[in-house]
Amino acid sequence: MSAPLQPLYLVDASLYVFRAWHSIPDEFQDAQGWPVNAVHGFARFLLDLLERERPQHIAVAFDEALDSCFRHALYPSYKANRDPAPDALRRQFAHCKALCAALGLEVLADREYEADDLIGSALHASRGRLRGVIVSADKDLSQLLLEHDEQWDYARNQRWGADGVKARQGVHAHQVADYLALSGDAVDNIPGVSGIGAKSAAVLLAHFGTMDALLERIDEVPFLRLRGAATIAVRLREQREQALLFRQLTTVALNAPLHNAAGGFLRNSGDGDMLGGLCEALRFGPMTRRRLMTAAGLQSPSTPANEFA
Repeated sequence: MSAPLQPLYLVDASLYVFRAWHSIPDEFQDAQGWPVNAVHGFARFLLDLLERERPQHIAVAFDEALDSCFRHALYPSYKANRDPAPDALRRQFAHCKALCAALGLEVLADREYEADDLIGSALHASRGRLRGVIVSADKDLSQLLLEHDEQWDYARNQRWGADGVKARQGVHAHQVADYLALSGDAVDNIPGVSGIGAKSAAVLLAHFGTMDALLERIDEVPFLRLRGAATIAVRLREQREQALLFRQLTTVALNAPLHNAAGGFLRNSGDGDMLGGLCEALRFGPMTRRRLMTAAGLQSPSTPANEFA
């Protein structure tokens, strides 16, 4: 009997940075007077995760492709409904990345690939050696789950594997990209096929299995027990190319460039000088500083809190 695979924790950083930005008042500033609410909230989340799980393999993915992703070239309206991040938030994203690096964690970021793609590529590169634990509530990422993987909505402390996706989204894990392409994804400004909503998309995929099979057998659609089935068949014929384009947008890429995939994203020792400088610049309190130093492997857990005051 083979030994169980070790977990590779893949953290969707942007979700937790944004959550902190919106939920924590910006009453604290860094040494230059900029708000630090998002980075403080992200640091709390990250410390809690590291202390709770003590991961040996971990990578933290950031979005640097907010307006330069390959999907924008395919579909210029992709995520066009989102306002650009203000300078105060962009600055804090940079601090969060630096904090992860100082803690010895692998940072994933790319100008052409989104965090989802980096997570998918890291998981794909680690297949057979590690099992994925995707730390995110993002429904798009469920398409990556295979037998031994799990997704973890950290804030709600809910975990599910590939066999739990259907109860949450109405389709199986391997159907998520097709489902979003058909029904649309308002968050990413993907309209989907007109006349096909969430329920219709789920019924179609339950019957045909994949969008490819659906498009090959459109003649069968009018005979399904589905409200508006005849109209849906017409729309699918008219919007076939759009549906295929939308699936390119909803499919998580598995070929993003990675720098440390062969090493399994092993956690490294932290950088004490860099971490100390960040603690000063971001005005972390003594308890947070002690926890950061301990998490980075630079101090023992028993170090007195006032030593870093």
